[in-house]
Amino acid sequence: MTDLTPDAVLDASGLNCPEPVMMLHQHVRDLAAGGLLKVIATDPSTRRDIPKFCVFLGHDLVEQQEQAGTYLYWIRKNAG
Repeated sequence: MTDLTPDAVLDASGLNCPEPVMMLHQHVRDLAAGGLLKVIATDPSTRRDIPKFCVFLGHDLVEQQEQAGTYLYWIRKNAG
């Protein structure tokens, strides 16, 4: 099983597109290479936007879950 203990948490609950991804960009920038960021969001558009963000910037979307209208993502920052 993958260890999903994050190095940092971004709670973007209640925010709508594009705010969660804008905040994600800043949080990933501040994270050390290889660090794991947990994102908590309530905007359904993050299901599309966050995976695209990871592909575009080369980060690893380790895990993605949905729990009662809350979307959870674990993103590992690329080493570059």
